[in-house]
Amino acid sequence: MILDDELLHNLAALPVEKRAITNPRVLNEAYDYAKPSSFVRGMRIDLNGLTILLISGTASIDEQGRSVHTGDFRAQLRRTYQNITGLLEAEGATWHDIVRTTCYLRDIERDYEAFNEERTEFFRQQQLDPVPASTGIQAILCRPDLLIEMEAMAIFDSGRGASSDGDKQPIAA
Repeated sequence: MILDDELLHNLAALPVEKRAITNPRVLNEAYDYAKPSSFVRGMRIDLNGLTILLISGTASIDEQGRSVHTGDFRAQLRRTYQNITGLLEAEGATWHDIVRTTCYLRDIERDYEAFNEERTEFFRQQQLDPVPASTGIQAILCRPDLLIEMEAMAIFDSGRGASSDGDKQPIAA
């Protein structure tokens, strides 16, 4: 579909509402650290009935801001999924709304097989079909004891309601 100038002009004129995403039951805010860091756990953007959640790099951090599961890649990845799940839930979203993840591994050669096994099992448990687009990158992470960090993006219809079993209704095509 080719967008005409009038449609683009109308889209550009729409208000964009944004606010920080938080869930202190799952993990604390970065600005609460002993050495505060200037980012939010995620950003919610509402644009003309469409909600976009941008989840910041999230890792195996507890609600007091401590790294947990030091040295255990699989446990750190599971805690990372738990933290992202909590942030999604705070905004009425689920993993079914995730369209993209970016995964930063401290040592991709050593940990990729375990990463892929855990990710595959987590997505199977979530019954994701299709699974999100994803990129894996080797990186130096913000703390030396962290082995995995993940960003995520979710998109869903702002006006949809949850069904009785908690599943979100899909966006109409």
